Amino acid sequence: MPRLAVYALVVCLLAVTAAVVSFARGSWLGVVWVLMAGLSSNMTWYYARRAKAERRPTAG
Repeated sequence: MPRLAVYALVVCLLAVTAAVVSFARGSWLGVVWVLMAGLSSNMTWYYARRAKAERRPTAG
């Protein structure tokens, strides 16, 4: 897995943790953390798929 994908995954996990803590404390700021988790999970998926596509030999 490429380095950027790993960093994005770490950010995603931290954002999910922050969202859980925020909601547990009764703060609506957790919504922002949920949005950040969604964005970083999409970034993780994108960078991982891009690296996989670059490793795949091109046909032709």
